[in-house]
Amino acid sequence: MHSGRTIRKSWRTAAVATTGAIAILLAAPFADAQVSNYGAKGLPAMTSAMSTAGGQVDTTPGVLKSVGIAQHLNYQLPLDLTFTDDTGKLVPLGNYFGKVPAIFMLVYYRCPMLCSEELKGLTSALKMIGFRPGKDFNIVVISIDPTETTAMAAEKKVEYLKMYGHPETAGGWHFMTGTQANIDKIASVVGFKYVKLKVPGTNVAQFAHASALEIVTPQGKLAQYYMGVEYSPKDMLLGLDEASSNKIGSPVDNILTYCYHYDPTTNTHDLIVSRVVQAGGVLTLLLLGGFMLVMFRRDYRHGEVTGAGSHGAPTKVNG
Repeated sequence: MHSGRTIRKSWRTAAVATTGAIAILLAAPFADAQVSNYGAKGLPAMTSAMSTAGGQVDTTPGVLKSVGIAQHLNYQLPLDLTFTDDTGKLVPLGNYFGKVPAIFMLVYYRCPMLCSEELKGLTSALKMIGFRPGKDFNIVVISIDPTETTAMAAEKKVEYLKMYGHPETAGGWHFMTGTQANIDKIASVVGFKYVKLKVPGTNVAQFAHASALEIVTPQGKLAQYYMGVEYSPKDMLLGLDEASSNKIGSPVDNILTYCYHYDPTTNTHDLIVSRVVQAGGVLTLLLLGGFMLVMFRRDYRHGEVTGAGSHGAPTKVNG
C-alpha cells in the first residue's frame, strides 16, 4: 500500500514538473517578442524597441515589419516574364502553364535553413499523393536573389528530385533564376514581401522572408496559399485538384515562419520557428493534461475503494 502511494506521488510530482518546464519553454519566445533580438547579434539598426503599457519592451526587429505574405488570391501571374531555367535557357513563365496547375515557390538557393525546410516539406507531401510532376502539375521555383546562378538552380533540382525518388518526373521540376526587375514584379504579384539584408564583412546576400507556397491554376491565377514549412498531403491534393478546374480557394491563417536571423559568431542563419515550437508544446500540454486527468480520477476511485474497505462491515474472526 505504501509503495502504491509512493508511486502515485512520484508520477504526480513528475507530471507537474514537466508541465511547468513546458510552460516556461512556451513562454520564453514571448519574452523576446517571438523573435530573437537582432541588436544583440551586432545589428542594432534593425532592432525596434517599443515600451508597452505593462513596461515590457517589444524587441521585434524592425526588419520584420516589411516582411510577410499577402494572399493575392485570383491574381494573374505575369506569364510573359522571363526567367532562366536550370539548363541556362531563358523562358517565359507561360511555358509552364496552359494545361495543368502549378506549385509555385519563391526562395533563394543559398538559404541554409528555411528555404531548404520548405522544399523538404513540399517533397515529403508530394511523396504521399498520387499526382505526379510533369503529368498532373508543374513545380516552379524562383530564386529571389539575382546573383544566384544556373548551376545553383540545377544543383537544387537534382537534390530534391533525388529526395522525391521519381527521376522520371524531372521534366516537371523547374528551378529558375532571374533579374532583379523581374523578381520584384513576380514577388509583388504573389504578395511575397522580403527584405535584403546587409551583413557587415560579407558580400553574400541575406534575405528576411516568410515561408509559403502557392497553388496556381492552369491559366496562371493564384488559387491557394499554404503557409509554413510542412504541408498536408491531403490539402495539397485537394488544392491541385481544385486548381486544375480553375477554382480559387479561400484565405488561410497567416501564421508565418520567418527566416531572417544572421549570427556573426557562426556566420550562419538561425531558423525562427517559435510558432511551430509553441504549437508542439501546446499539443504536449494537452496530452499530458489528459494523462493527468485519467490518473487523478483513477487515484480518486482507488481511494474510494480503499475507504470502503476500511469502514465497511467487520470481518469475521475465527474463534
